[in-house]
Amino acid sequence: MVLLVSGKTNQAFVQAGIDEFCGRLKHYLPFEMEVLPDLKNAKNLSFEQQKEKEGELILKSIQSGDYVVLLDEHGTAFTSLKFADYLEKKKQTVAKRLVFIIGGAYGFSPKIYAIAQEKIALSTMTFSHQLIRLIFVEQLYRAMTILNNEPYHHE
Repeated sequence: MVLLVSGKTNQAFVQAGIDEFCGRLKHYLPFEMEVLPDLKNAKNLSFEQQKEKEGELILKSIQSGDYVVLLDEHGTAFTSLKFADYLEKKKQTVAKRLVFIIGGAYGFSPKIYAIAQEKIALSTMTFSHQLIRLIFVEQLYRAMTILNNEPYHHE
């Protein structure tokens, strides 16, 4: 399983949380967070140009046979229990890599929407693209503890 993100996390407290949950996840499954480089001269690019350039970097990281899921505000929303069920099914049915993608601050380019098999929404609220990284890896960890009947998640 891969989490693909655009640009480094530049808030230390967010990165510390990400590192904590990524470390915990490795107990349950092969997991990698791939960080694409920050765009050069982003301040000189329009939002659309930034999305296009980020899209080009994302496309270079996608492998043939990957199952691509975008984290997108217009995607399917799950409870934590339903997300755990979703992951269990994907682990059994996805032949190659299950790749979740968090875009940059302005979302995804049309090319990225075109290659995605699914979209998932983590909330109807808006969060920074860096904070979503922490929220998502925590939810992955929560799902793994649910699937393993461990006491982290409470009903």
